[in-house]
Amino acid sequence: MTARQTALATAAAVAALLVFALASSARSQVQATPSFVPIGTSSSGSTSTVWFHEPSSRQAVACQTVQQGGALSAIQCVAAKLPS
Repeated sequence: MTARQTALATAAAVAALLVFALASSARSQVQATPSFVPIGTSSSGSTSTVWFHEPSSRQAVACQTVQQGGALSAIQCVAAKLPS
């Protein structure tokens, strides 16, 4: 082996070790997005409401449909933190 081949082989080995070290230290990411669970629905006439709960943050959300002229025009939601 020439000096150049030895240097290239050494550089390749160091690069492989770095890649292995970085890959083995990788950790899965924590799921940070809330996970809302539907807990109830209600409808009356042309209005519908659904309630959601996110257990880890103790947050509740209620969403209500808004209809104009017989067609769905919007959905309005409100959120509140539940007491502990």
